[in-house]
Amino acid sequence: MSDCELQHSVEQAATLSFRAGAEFVEQTRSMAGIVDLKSSEYIREAVCEKNERVTAERIAQLSRALTDDHLAFNESIEDSLTDGLV
Repeated sequence: MSDCELQHSVEQAATLSFRAGAEFVEQTRSMAGIVDLKSSEYIREAVCEKNERVTAERIAQLSRALTDDHLAFNESIEDSLTDGLV
């Protein structure tokens, strides 16, 4: 069970509402039926997967920034080691 599914199962339910075009609605209902889900559950899973992807991308971006910061710091330390100390 993913974090999103676990969170959904233990939290009190809230409602999200949004407008969508008829084609989107029909496609969503059709695809949900193919995988034997209600359209609400299909949408819930899709949003959960998207949230997990965005979170992973954000963590990766922050990790790269932290790596860059550490590299710059290490280079500044190395440069200071040659500041006249023998």
